[in-house]
Amino acid sequence: MRRLNHRHERTLAIMNPDLSKLQPYPFEKLATLKADCTPPQDLAHIALSIGEPKHPAPEVALKPLRENLDAINSYPLTRGMPELRQSIANWLQNRFSLPAGAVNADNQVIPVNGTREALFAFAQAVVERSDDALVLMPNPFYQIYEGAALLAGATPYFYATTRDNNYQPDFDAIPEAIWQRCQLIYICTPGNPTGAVISEAELIKLIEKAKRYDFIIASDECYSEIYFDGIKPTGLLQAAVNSDNESFKNCVVFHSLSKRSNLPGMRSGFVAGDADVMKAFLLYRTYHGCAMPPVHQIASIAAWNDEQHVEQNRQLYQQKFDAVLNILSPVCEAQKPEAGFYIWLHTNIDEADFAKQLFDQQNVTVLPGSYLSRTVDGQNPGSQHVRMALVAPLDECIDAANRIKQFIENL
Repeated sequence: MRRLNHRHERTLAIMNPDLSKLQPYPFEKLATLKADCTPPQDLAHIALSIGEPKHPAPEVALKPLRENLDAINSYPLTRGMPELRQSIANWLQNRFSLPAGAVNADNQVIPVNGTREALFAFAQAVVERSDDALVLMPNPFYQIYEGAALLAGATPYFYATTRDNNYQPDFDAIPEAIWQRCQLIYICTPGNPTGAVISEAELIKLIEKAKRYDFIIASDECYSEIYFDGIKPTGLLQAAVNSDNESFKNCVVFHSLSKRSNLPGMRSGFVAGDADVMKAFLLYRTYHGCAMPPVHQIASIAAWNDEQHVEQNRQLYQQKFDAVLNILSPVCEAQKPEAGFYIWLHTNIDEADFAKQLFDQQNVTVLPGSYLSRTVDGQNPGSQHVRMALVAPLDECIDAANRIKQFIENL
């Protein structure tokens, strides 16, 4: 036994030391928070904590999946099928009002297995390890950004998006010394969890900084197609073209079919932008060995080429926001986001206490905002907030809203 323990210690000692810097994932913390609760058994559990789309997957993508299963007999190309890359380029140009031919399908588009793996892998490909390397990211944030930075050998730098500034980043408040060390900045627009959309003017301002200080902008835009009242969020490539950066220098966007098309299990997305950056990322992925399965590529072509199911998806979310906010607005500051499917609810008590008591009393799970944030200079921008994902069916969202209303009234 002593020899086995020694061997185990030696194995741990030779692992990547940066692994020890990773923090528990939010849902691990949430499970611990709820561990000693006993919610009422007469109330069915409703989970508003995980942003996993529950709307039906569109037949336009399912049909080619079923009909092309024999494509599994072939190895996929890392760069993806030409037809898929072209469908993505066409979608970007149509959706973001880019000139015809603005996106080169041959060298500016790479299909990926969902944005999560791509956002992580991207930092590994573009960050030059050094003691002063910084990767900037919003706070609160999608935790993949932090893990990507740490395992790329860089230090995360958090810029806050708070209630005081409508959850918008203030790029002017970031010191020049930080920009000088910045190699990569993650932005999320529409934001997770806030739902805030970065304006074109602010995106252009950031593009100018990227040129001046020579860093890469990674824009996570996976919620861009869940918008309301016909107000389409601006994309980074759109801002680049409108600021005379037609080559998308230092600009890269990440998109996914998970939220847009309710296909989270298919793991299909893409990365697009600066051709030089794409060339380096393709080299990395060639060794990484993470090409999208051929049958998923075929189904993805059909999904990117169709907008009808996306419009129907938006209508479903609109119905849920209308119903839920009508119930919650009289008792709290619940507001519809600019885009996305989250309510970033401000609480009048500690966010973890709110989440724990809500689960214990009403069997509804929400995610404490501090689990999605880091404390910087004594301030945590996720404090007194919880994230509610309106992904459940309409009737469950209404039931959850009524339970939350009752809970708040009894606080």
